[in-house]
Amino acid sequence: MCFLISLMPATFWAIVGYFILFSSTRVDGSMKTLGQILGVWALAISGFVVLAGAYVSMAGLCSVELLLQCWNSRGA
Repeated sequence: MCFLISLMPATFWAIVGYFILFSSTRVDGSMKTLGQILGVWALAISGFVVLAGAYVSMAGLCSVELLLQCWNSRGA
């Protein structure tokens, strides 16, 4: 569940990184270098978010699943 939830911010950061990289192709000099660095950084954040979501899901540390289990046990 946490892995699926982590895909939302990862998609946001991937889109931001793409637009930063795309807009950095339109400028020259140090702004181009800065744009490329920021774009790659945003894409790296996207990857880290996905990896963190996968780790939390695989390790069983997902608080959303624990919350759902608590809610389901009360109703029974």
